[in-house]
Amino acid sequence: MRTSLVLLNARLLDPATGGFLPDTALAASGGRITALGDDHHVRALADASTTVVDLKGAVVTPGLVDGHIHPVSGAELTHGLDLSGCTDLEQLRETLAAGVRGLARGAWLTGWGLDPNAFGDRPVETAPFDSVLDGVPATLLLFDAHSMLASRRALELAGVDGPRTFDQASAEVVCDAEGRPTGLLLEDAACELVERVAPQPTREERRDRLACALRAMAAAGLTGGHAMDANGDSLAFYAELDEAGRLPLRLRVAPWCQPGSDADAVHALIAGQGVGGRLWRTEGVKIFMDGTIDNGTAWLEHPDRNGESTHAFWPDPEVYTRIVGEFHRAGVPVATHAIGDAAVRHVLDAIEKAQASDGSGSARPGSGAGSGSGSGSGAGSRVRHRVEHIETVPDDTLRRFAELGVIASVQPTHCCDFTRADHTDNWSRRLGEERASRAWRCRDLWDSGATVVLGSDWPIAPYPPLGVMGGARHRRPSRDLTQAPHGPEQALTALQALQGMTVNAARAAGEEHLAGRIALGHRADLTVLADDPLTVPATELPQLPVLLTVVDGGVTHRDARL
Repeated sequence: MRTSLVLLNARLLDPATGGFLPDTALAASGGRITALGDDHHVRALADASTTVVDLKGAVVTPGLVDGHIHPVSGAELTHGLDLSGCTDLEQLRETLAAGVRGLARGAWLTGWGLDPNAFGDRPVETAPFDSVLDGVPATLLLFDAHSMLASRRALELAGVDGPRTFDQASAEVVCDAEGRPTGLLLEDAACELVERVAPQPTREERRDRLACALRAMAAAGLTGGHAMDANGDSLAFYAELDEAGRLPLRLRVAPWCQPGSDADAVHALIAGQGVGGRLWRTEGVKIFMDGTIDNGTAWLEHPDRNGESTHAFWPDPEVYTRIVGEFHRAGVPVATHAIGDAAVRHVLDAIEKAQASDGSGSARPGSGAGSGSGSGSGAGSRVRHRVEHIETVPDDTLRRFAELGVIASVQPTHCCDFTRADHTDNWSRRLGEERASRAWRCRDLWDSGATVVLGSDWPIAPYPPLGVMGGARHRRPSRDLTQAPHGPEQALTALQALQGMTVNAARAAGEEHLAGRIALGHRADLTVLADDPLTVPATELPQLPVLLTVVDGGVTHRDARL
């Protein structure tokens, strides 16, 4: 087999130890690393068709993998006005007014990234923008992508004039005391009432937006992602881009299982496992146990300070428990969105019950790369279930991740950018001081023996992986790094942050034997950086140049400096 790629004059970083390998060059063939050695030895493996790159002393890490990302929906949702930089109502009005001025008559206005903190102590509703959006159909997606504001004209066109009932227990058309919609729509089922009457891009436009977003991800250093949805045309888009050689990331896709799914739907999800192509595959199922704390739809053991976040996403949580058992017995890993403490506890209870039903028992800690990177790895072929987000949990929940071999998938930049150290933000105010002090317990989860995987949840937060790793270390707002960190005791070390996007991401996917390390026979998925990410200060890490990205032995991004 011909050598497709040779990298010379490199520093090869081993995330298992934090040290550099003695080798200075590598070769790839057939998508795998086939040689490691000195420059002279490896260069000799190249022929006229081989891509040879002199890295000039740059640092090579195993390919960085985002543990929780939404490529297709993210590419669709991040069009229109970017509202993420608006910090108060006046800025929002000005931004919306500018958007309206550029609209054709009758056209819809769309926006995304709206932070509820911009409303201060006022309720999140469209009333502050009624004059700006008079007669304009508009949808403004809140940053959590679980809720949106719809203008009065948009509600009118959708025929939404009062409360509705949904299968998703926490979905709601929020109404005032007189039963009139305020414009706030909670969860997908409510948002879809308006979305289905809004203009939609063509299929080709959606696919091209996805391709553009994926190229940008590769340029940021990502070689893979655990895609947490497969809605609509997602799988078809992945297949088309893969077949055309336009898929620059390796994607592990988990389709959704929603409340109301009957036996046929569950069996179809099981039957669809393993479907895929060269660089993508359906592996696992995504389920929601609750919504979000910011909009009052999380599931907490005690109500938030607004008296909300008291219910599960599933009208009967025991139906969720039963379905998890079915997936477990079929060998299908489940990734469950669980933000509130009650939601996380119920997910762990359901997994424990599923394991007990088939006699698999509790997992034994493994002997991975370090504390928090190997738990559960001794379970061999055990189904590796996951909990996504885990924004606030009490002490007694932490140890159960390692005991059950459940992956802890967290997004530290959510803590950085959407909460504040002084707890004056919406998330913290809703929870109160005690629970807000348990925000994103990344280090506690790690130290308890859990396998911690890091991700962005894009489009909720930016996808560049160096920003995710930096945020896990500094826990400060990315817009103002001079501010105090939120829960500095929960910061990860530089090595832990790197492991969270390499060896731990591989372990979460059951792929530690072929991914997450620079080793012979492992995938040639590689990220090349201008300097050592373990020694670059956390606040400077997002600016570290990504010089080269390699997926399956092929170059997906190359900086002009190489």
